[in-house]
Amino acid sequence: MGMTTGAAIHTRRGNRRRRRSRNLMSEINVTPMVDVMLVLLIIFMVAAPLLTVGVPIDLPETDAKALNAQTQPITVSVNDQGMIFLQETEIPLDEIVAKLEAIATTGYDERIYVRGDRNADYGTVMKVMARISLAGFRNLGLVTLQEQDN
Repeated sequence: MGMTTGAAIHTRRGNRRRRRSRNLMSEINVTPMVDVMLVLLIIFMVAAPLLTVGVPIDLPETDAKALNAQTQPITVSVNDQGMIFLQETEIPLDEIVAKLEAIATTGYDERIYVRGDRNADYGTVMKVMARISLAGFRNLGLVTLQEQDN
C-alpha cells in the first residue's frame, strides 16, 4: 500500500508541473507605457507655449465669449505703430486682399480674425476690415481678450 500511495502522489506532482508550463502569462505590463506617456505629457506641456509665435499685440479686453473654431483662422494684425501683418509677415495695406485670396483655402468663406492693438489707430483697423469686407470675405471678426475680474 505504501508504494501505491507514493507513486500516485509523484504522478500528480508531475502533472502539475506540466500544466504550469502550458499556461502562458496573458497580462500586459503597463508600467513602461505609463512612463512613456508621462514623459510625452511633460514634453508637450513645456513645448505648447513655445508654439504660439506671432506678432506681439496688446489686445483690448471685453465680456464676449470665446468662439469655437474647428480650423485655424487667418489672422491679420495691426500693431500700435500702424504696421499690418498677415499671420507673422508684414504687408502693406494695398496687398492685403491679394494675399488673402491667395492663401484662403475655402475661398471667401475663410475665417479671418483681425487683431488690433489696444493703442493702434482705430482708423487703420477699420481700413483693414473695410478692405477685407469689400473683397467679399464674409467670416470676419475682431479678436479681444477675456475681461478679467479684479
